[in-house]
Order: sequence, then structure tokens, then C-alpha cells
Amino acid sequence: GAEPGIVGSDMPEATPEELRAALVWNLRSALNVAALQCYFEPTLLTHANYVALLRDHRQELADSYATLQKYFIRVAPNRREGQTEFDRFGTRVYSGFSTVSAQLNFCQTAASIGHQAVFTPRGKLGDLAHDRMRELRNSLIPVGDQAFTPERINPSISLPPFPPFADERCWRRGHTYRWDRCGNF
Repeated sequence: GAEPGIVGSDMPEATPEELRAALVWNLRSALNVAALQCYFEPTLLTHANYVALLRDHRQELADSYATLQKYFIRVAPNRREGQTEFDRFGTRVYSGFSTVSAQLNFCQTAASIGHQAVFTPRGKLGDLAHDRMRELRNSLIPVGDQAFTPERINPSISLPPFPPFADERCWRRGHTYRWDRCGNF
């Protein structure tokens, strides 16, 4: 949990127990985001696994929440500022798992971890978070999108051209390409 960026933001003066709680809370948050963002592919079971995680690991999640809350109150000048920082921490954790360019990779990784969480014994969710949080964070690294096609990244790579979809004379019954009228593309 002390590795930079693993729990979202720095936690100065945190004890090992508080860092473990932050890891558990990050894992829960990531799987919550996955349950919402990955609904496009129901076979990943991100939603069902997240619901099972909440039920099976209720006590460990509650303990992690309480430990984190106490940490922020302990390191803040007063209780009110500590609660405010705790709320900000939660917001940063959730936004840290929002994906656009890496959604599929994140969803596949979160599905794998969520599946493993279902079979993790009660009280051992922190071990799972410790073992797989780096993998989950790495899955958020964008792998590219339409703005960065292979030709733009490396001009020596060229994709085959597409047929002229908009030219109706090139198509027989709307689905068979007419080489004789439009030639190779």
C-alpha cells in the first residue's frame, strides 16, 4: 500500500493497518466502478461478483472504512477537516478508476479480480488487494484509440483501404461489392 499511486493518493504517517484498509477500499471502489462501467458485457459478471463481494466481505469492508475514517481524523488538525479529507479521498479513489481509452482492459481485469474475490475467504480481502492492485492500476493505462491509428504512430504500417461504402453503384442489393463497377479499393 505504500507504493506510490497504488491507493490513489499519498497517506503520510499511515500505519500498515491503515494502508491495508486503503488497499481494500481501493479494491472495493474499483470493482464498484467496474460493476457500473462494464455492464456492456454481462458475461464478465462484474455486477454479480461485486454484489457477492459486498455480501461476503461485509465485515472487512466496514472495518476498512472505519480504519480509513479514523486515519484521516487522526492526521487532520480537527475532526471536521479530517472528515472533509476522507470524503475527498473517496472521490479521488473513485475518479481514479474511471476509464475511457482502457475500458475493455480494465473491465477484463476487474472481472478476473472480482471472480477471485468471490472465492477469497472472509478476512483475506486485503491479501487479494495487496496481490492484484498493481495489475488493476496497470489495466487503466490507455492502449490507444481511433485518434492514434497505427499509421499515425508508425507511418510504415498501413491498413488496407476500405471500400466506398457511400457509393451505391458499387453495391449489389446493398451488401455485395461490385468489383466490375468500382474496381479494387
